[in-house]
Amino acid sequence: MKSLRSKLLVAVFALVVGSGLIISLLVTQRYSESLRTAITAQAENLAHAVALEATDKILINDLIALQKMLEHQMRSNPSLAYLFVYRDGRILAHTFSKGVPAQLIDANRLLSQDEGHLQRIASSEGEHYLDIAWPIFSGGAGVLRLGFSEKPFEEQVKKLWIQISLVTLGILLLAVMGSLIFVRRITLPLSELARATQRLDEGELDIAVDIKGADEVGRLASSFNQMVTRLKDYTLRLEQKAKELERSHNQTRTFCEIVREIGALPTLNEIGPALIKRFQRILICRHMVLLMLDEDKTTLFLVSENDFKTINDPKIIQSAIETIQGTDGRILCAHSLFHTPVVPESFQLFPQQALVPLLGDSPVIGGLVVACPENCTCDLKDIDLAALILAQSAGVLNRAIVHTLSESEFRARIETTAEFCGIIGKDPKMQVVYRLIQDIAPTDATVLVQGESGTGKELVARAIHQQSERRHNSFVVINCSAYPETLLESELFGHEKGAFTGAIRQRAGRFEQADGGTVFLDEIGEIPPSSQIKLLRVLQTQSFERLGGERTIKVDVRVIAATNKDLIQEVRKGNFREDLYYRLNVIPIVLPPLSQRPNDIPLLAKAFLKRFAAEQQKMIPDFSPESMRMLLSYEWPGNVRELENSVEHAVVLCKGSRIETSDLPIVLRNRQRSTSPKDLPLIMESERAVIEQALAESNWDKKKAARTLGIGRTTLYSKLRKYRIAKPTLQ
Repeated sequence: MKSLRSKLLVAVFALVVGSGLIISLLVTQRYSESLRTAITAQAENLAHAVALEATDKILINDLIALQKMLEHQMRSNPSLAYLFVYRDGRILAHTFSKGVPAQLIDANRLLSQDEGHLQRIASSEGEHYLDIAWPIFSGGAGVLRLGFSEKPFEEQVKKLWIQISLVTLGILLLAVMGSLIFVRRITLPLSELARATQRLDEGELDIAVDIKGADEVGRLASSFNQMVTRLKDYTLRLEQKAKELERSHNQTRTFCEIVREIGALPTLNEIGPALIKRFQRILICRHMVLLMLDEDKTTLFLVSENDFKTINDPKIIQSAIETIQGTDGRILCAHSLFHTPVVPESFQLFPQQALVPLLGDSPVIGGLVVACPENCTCDLKDIDLAALILAQSAGVLNRAIVHTLSESEFRARIETTAEFCGIIGKDPKMQVVYRLIQDIAPTDATVLVQGESGTGKELVARAIHQQSERRHNSFVVINCSAYPETLLESELFGHEKGAFTGAIRQRAGRFEQADGGTVFLDEIGEIPPSSQIKLLRVLQTQSFERLGGERTIKVDVRVIAATNKDLIQEVRKGNFREDLYYRLNVIPIVLPPLSQRPNDIPLLAKAFLKRFAAEQQKMIPDFSPESMRMLLSYEWPGNVRELENSVEHAVVLCKGSRIETSDLPIVLRNRQRSTSPKDLPLIMESERAVIEQALAESNWDKKKAARTLGIGRTTLYSKLRKYRIAKPTLQ
């Protein structure tokens, strides 16, 4: 079925067979309908005649004559299968040898007493009959039933079908023989053309088809020969361009890999070497350095395969800018374009340098400097690819330069010293806080500082104020827990003369005093509900009225709040307004407890030692190793404030040239002694019992239990995990 010849023969065969079948079906159907009509008419005539003849015999009750008449009709008409007469449910006569089947009686019924009814039925053996029910004497003498077998009718139709099939078969044989001769003559030229095409598909180009004639096949052969000739030319061109295409593909793939690789790197000293290694795979010359200038053109970055440095000399930077901009965006190759320190000393050993500049719309300028030998064989297309990669990498390089400068500035401010705006600590958690302070200080966003008592919340608030544009104005501290409810509102917003007993003069509140500056609301969780409403209005509108006054006062203040409470829990308990919480919690800062940044303990201790030694006019430069270990092993539930007090205590008691363990507070020394191995189980049991008792008394309110025990909630949670204490379940 793969050849055209086979397909044509199958098509002819299908056409002839299909036509014969359709004709046979039509003829057989028409013949069958005519036979059925004839049999039906014959059956009706016979039924009418037999009914007339049976009328007299039934009326005179001559059943023997009736039976003989039915048998005579059966012998006279071979098509009859059966005859019987019944009246009032009783069989009067029949032609069955074993009696009339009960199912046959009900198989056909008269619909009218004036005319018969024809019904096609089938026996249990599968033989079909044409059954007629005919009224005798308008039904008064009974009903005649006769049945014609359809078997003779079916045999005639079958015989006709066989005759038509034989005729069709003969026509089919003649058609196939003629088609073979015709198809062979038509497909022979096409077969030769197909073989030539197959040879062409196998790669053979020296072929031609020799077919004469001006018909469609001849024109097809001529077109094929012309196509082969053009294909030879195209093949030669394709072979020449295949190498160029493969080279371009490799370059494009390299370009995509480079962009993806450097896009995932954060810093310039990582991106630069990665770019140079890629350029070394593209260019033949391997000695190269990447020059980059920041947007302000105050820093020149030099990146080589194994080195990274910066130059801040204005003269060197200006000279490099003039050289790069002098190329006007074109690749330049000349002798000694750059000298040390812009390029490594090894570059002076090469007779010339190639500069691939980075200019145009890029926010940075720079270029790739390549040291070239005298017989340099770098392909210009490779250099163009390097220039394209460099241009596409400009955005990533600019981001890396900004990141590098930001990191350098931050390290200069943070890592070179342990102090940031009065806050001491190098722990990563604190450096995150420093970065956040730097980011939010220039804005006027409301800040909520959270942390345990003694973690330095006020220092953070002062640092935000010092870094902001409001640093030259007032920084007003309001301790919300230091005033009773009756005086807090007057302290915050002021009062008019005579507003209450004792108000003998007008007084400006803290918000009014801080106009243009910053208000620090310490222990904001202690503020009573009545004052929360007015405070919310101040935060929303920056306006208020003095106690007892009617004039609205507008102020421009930034609000920083602090608390050691879990305000979310206070909101759920109804002690703190939810809308005020969300107004305060615009920028949250969570200060870690001292127990979570133990590496900062030596820094803080030495800073406090230096300050208190100067105040006490003592020469105490350091701690003894034992005393420092004691400081490090303590959990510091009071955080930095407790550490500060402990160091002051030690400085006051110190008699020597360094702090000893005996100078530290007794609570630190007792803890050190109590953790000896032989007493440890007893202490652990006692501590567990105390914690369980505090929890039981506070109805398992952990916040209240921590306050009762005099420790922070973080410390309480760590001890609950340590001793595996859980709230008992109800049985």
